[in-house]
Amino acid sequence: MSKTAFVFPGQGAQYIGMGKDFYEAFPVCREVFATASEASGLDIAKLCFEENDKINQTEYTQICMLAAEAAVLRAVEEGGITSCVNGGLSLGEYGALVASRVISLKDACKVVRQRGILMQNAVPSGGAMAAILALDVAKIEEICEKTEGVVSIANYNCPGQIVITGEEAAVERACEALKAAGAKRTLRLNVSGPFHSPMLKEAGEKLSEVLADVELLPFDTPYITNVTADYVTSVEGIKELLCRQVSSSVRWQQSVERMIADGVDTFVEMGPGKTLSGFMRKISRDVKMVNIENMADYEKAMGLLK
Repeated sequence: MSKTAFVFPGQGAQYIGMGKDFYEAFPVCREVFATASEASGLDIAKLCFEENDKINQTEYTQICMLAAEAAVLRAVEEGGITSCVNGGLSLGEYGALVASRVISLKDACKVVRQRGILMQNAVPSGGAMAAILALDVAKIEEICEKTEGVVSIANYNCPGQIVITGEEAAVERACEALKAAGAKRTLRLNVSGPFHSPMLKEAGEKLSEVLADVELLPFDTPYITNVTADYVTSVEGIKELLCRQVSSSVRWQQSVERMIADGVDTFVEMGPGKTLSGFMRKISRDVKMVNIENMADYEKAMGLLK
């Protein structure tokens, strides 16, 4: 019997128009955007659907992404598709928590709105991130450790693609050393801060204050955390993991490999872009990967998944 995981992308996949066709097609999706707007004090539908400069600013991007992902989730659930485990890359972990019924959509939107603000403001003087292509992970870890300044691995995305993060000068030095060590390419990312870096530890600590009054519910479905790449089956410790996640490495490849090892053979990517589907092509071609970001995808997926 097939085992299905719902997975949710992180920041960077956003674009104007994301989620609009679901908003127009499903009342339950319009409810998602209404909830996100109420929880955040923003007009989320307007931010997602109409041309604006805010969509790529972290404090707005995160809440908009969560709304778009949750809208797709609700449409898929209404279509009768369920999962046995959920996961998400960075911000996407909140989509996974909503899918697992651990946190209400309203509370998730409140937390994510504040998470975006905290991360945006955490390092006002900047920082940098860079994708490192086609170099052994151990070599990247070794060079980061030896590089002067703050630089570490932000994302273990898939074989051949690692993202580093930290102080701008340290990231530059690491990139030069990584190219000398044989990296096929080092690519600076267009981001507003050194996300998933120890430099954001304070933002994670402040997030604990936001999470303090949030009610976590018993799991409907387990999910895998970015921090450990392991299942979380109890609400105990979730808030600590979410706070640590802000400044910890995102172990996405390891998370996917864990799910596959436990028999998951179908992954459904919910929301904007095809980032996770692209990663999966390099992690494993032995599983089915279904991407749903628009109604054409949705109609095709309903035929494949039922």
